[in-house]
Amino acid sequence: MFKKILVANRGEIALRIQRACSELGIKAVMVYSEADRDAKYIKLAEEAVCIGPAPSAQSYLNMPAIISAAEVTDAEAIHPGYGFLSENANFAERVEQSGFQFIGPTPDNIRTMGDKVSAKQAMIKAGVPCVPGSEGELSDDAATNKRIARAIGYPVIIKAAGGGGGRGMRVVHTEAALVNAIQMTKAEAGAAFNNAAVYMEKFLQNPRHIEIQILADKHKNAVYLGERDCSMQRRHQKVIEESPAPGIPRKLIEKIGERCAAACKKIGYRGAGTFEFLYENGEFYFIEMTRACRWSTR
Repeated sequence: MFKKILVANRGEIALRIQRACSELGIKAVMVYSEADRDAKYIKLAEEAVCIGPAPSAQSYLNMPAIISAAEVTDAEAIHPGYGFLSENANFAERVEQSGFQFIGPTPDNIRTMGDKVSAKQAMIKAGVPCVPGSEGELSDDAATNKRIARAIGYPVIIKAAGGGGGRGMRVVHTEAALVNAIQMTKAEAGAAFNNAAVYMEKFLQNPRHIEIQILADKHKNAVYLGERDCSMQRRHQKVIEESPAPGIPRKLIEKIGERCAAACKKIGYRGAGTFEFLYENGEFYFIEMTRACRWSTR
């Protein structure tokens, strides 16, 4: 077990990690911007380092400053919490190249799961059920895209490969609207995510949104912790999360949970993760995997 870690986050997230470290007997080094000097997690800290001024780009997103703070405090590992740099593969890579343990997925895991096309391909290989769709990124060939959509069956949904937060998605109900929808989604994705790649899936019209939480270690041990129903949404953003998910047979939950754990072992996933599924007519369909562990936020 680590004796000292650096927490590269702020506010309630940092406070919860700080509390967990205290319960485990681990020293936690807190970093803060000048604006957070009087924050509760800093006042409670055994050790704290200012890493820059108020703007996040100059403090909590400042990779060299965070790594330097770990060096000067003799921390053994860096815990990114969630948000900020927690899903940044370059940061994870720089942390480990600097001789520290990144508490979270490997850089390769983050890159794979950060792109929805590559994540879906990895899950198909791992035996996780996925929404029927294109095998990869859509090309600019209109005839090919129309053929894919016909094979899937309308309505279809065009999604940004690098999207998130409910953005970069467009539902298409007719072939006449397909080409324009793909072009518009590509333009939006390029502007919002600096990645214009899009892919196509069958649009399930009345599904539930179910998430399975997993924990995995570097020794390929993996367990699923449970599920939550995130179907109550506004503009593709979750409003309420309910656990356990009502109305789904426990045997079905256990089966998909075991598949998620097996997939983590197969791809060598490390850390906390969330498998997101659409559930309709007694079937689960994988849509994406994120690093977030929301049990810790309750």
